[in-house]
Amino acid sequence: MAVSIERRLADELSVRLEQVEATIALLDGGSTVPFIARYRKEATGELDDIQLRTLEERLRYLRELDERRDAVIASVREQGKLTDELLALFMAAETKARLEDLYLPYKQKRRTKAQIAREAGLEPLADLLLTDPTRTPETEAAAFIDAEKGVADVKAALDGAKQILIERFAEDAELVGALRNFLWEKRRCARERHRGQGRGWGEIL
Repeated sequence: MAVSIERRLADELSVRLEQVEATIALLDGGSTVPFIARYRKEATGELDDIQLRTLEERLRYLRELDERRDAVIASVREQGKLTDELLALFMAAETKARLEDLYLPYKQKRRTKAQIAREAGLEPLADLLLTDPTRTPETEAAAFIDAEKGVADVKAALDGAKQILIERFAEDAELVGALRNFLWEKRRCARERHRGQGRGWGEIL
């Protein structure tokens, strides 16, 4: 069962649900954070300015996330590709980045080099080279040469197989998410290391 935005905010801020609900009602009613912090403390249960600002920013983010989630689910459903498993993944996505990673394979896009390669019958070559790295690419590619399909030589066959694999990797939500986390962690470690050496982050970038 999906957790409501109010419940999630209460958990994130370690405050009572009633405080969150009261604050959201005030924000939706047009009150600003400074006004609420100064004049409506009794309604929010004494939430301070920092807590209120965080709540406001997270509320906006989570609402945008839910709105985008609804649009993504509707799009995939219209394509006839929405399964129970995929729906569960969409519903569990906690960030916009994760949601877009999951949606990428289903996003309507222009005809790509990978799609052209598939139409030329090169996907079996891509699968073969990916699953069995002991194969000699040039030897395997020779069997897929077909001038009528636009595959003039071994190089064209291998280029097409490469485009298929590149697109497949780029649309793998788990791979993209893991790579993003790896790069962020690497950047964080580099920042801390250079900060310890007395260098500014601007110098590193």
